[in-house]
Amino acid sequence: MIIGVLKEKNKYENRVAASPDEVKSYVKSGHQVIIEKSAGLPSGFNDASYKESGASIHSSKEIFNKAQILIKIQLPNKEELALVKSNTVLISQVQTHLNKDSIDFLNKKKVSIFALERIPRITRAQNMDILSSQANLAGYHAVIDAAAEFNRVLPMFMTAAGKINPANVLVVGAGVAGLQAIATAKRLGAIVYGTDVRSASKEQVESLGGKFVMVEDKESKDAETSGGYAKEMSAEYQKKQEALLADTLKNIDIIICTAQIPGRKAPLVIKKYMIENMKPGSVIVDLAVESGGNCEYSQVGKIVNKNSVKIVGHANVPGRVASNASSLFSKNISNFLSLMNFESKKSFYDLKDEIIKSTLVCANGKILIK
Repeated sequence: MIIGVLKEKNKYENRVAASPDEVKSYVKSGHQVIIEKSAGLPSGFNDASYKESGASIHSSKEIFNKAQILIKIQLPNKEELALVKSNTVLISQVQTHLNKDSIDFLNKKKVSIFALERIPRITRAQNMDILSSQANLAGYHAVIDAAAEFNRVLPMFMTAAGKINPANVLVVGAGVAGLQAIATAKRLGAIVYGTDVRSASKEQVESLGGKFVMVEDKESKDAETSGGYAKEMSAEYQKKQEALLADTLKNIDIIICTAQIPGRKAPLVIKKYMIENMKPGSVIVDLAVESGGNCEYSQVGKIVNKNSVKIVGHANVPGRVASNASSLFSKNISNFLSLMNFESKKSFYDLKDEIIKSTLVCANGKILIK
């Protein structure tokens, strides 16, 4: 098969869908890889490294024309959609709830679209899970971003001139990103707290050295979906959790926000009145900013200063460590492609396979996931 790798056009996107190592793996498996000129440069991979791995460098139009499988980080933009040829297989992040028009357009061309963010959280699919691989990096870098904006050190210092107390860090959401943020802040010497609506998260937070902050009641015991994600809680529960959180924030120096609900707007957790009661010089890093934000003042791609509190809204945080993020993402795609039956002339993929069924958005002119 001819695998095409395109340069990402999104403003905040520095990643690339195939690293030189994965190109080498594809070529070894008998595939031809064509990659757009300079596609890997933002991730630190030059064209020479791709050529050495067995890829050939082409223009984007040549790739759209020749590739049988297109792999991307983000769904093609409007200009690129027109260039996707009929019967191509597209593997990417899709965000079906946000890109229905693009999906309909490609479906009319009988393009088969696989949405990588829909890979189920089952044991067999762990090495394909882009959400986990990228969230790990985002959780780590969120703490680094917070430390860079904070006007104090994170660990305790004992000096001849006096003692410096450690910073208090609260991580909102104890999923993959949140747990990595807790672990990173702890390694940097901070006193760390974690909060989540799922009572099952308590043990995970405490195992990393964090202190759990949560209203524990009957509803919280059933706050997790079968896929491992947080459910949306009732208004009554949210009110109780909000009161506890507002009181906690008075003594917090850094907040890392990671709470998100797949396919929906991120829950608003940190409200204006809470920020007004925080200490001057505090920092909030909102990893959920692109899906609406956990903090009321968050703005995509900006650092907002309110009441001497910095609210950091960096877009695409995994892209801020693009080399590592690209390597992991491309390995996820490579593992996903291992499910495909390249030798079959009748069926390229098995619709009975749970992973295929969960990710195949459309095929043969039919919308399969809405």
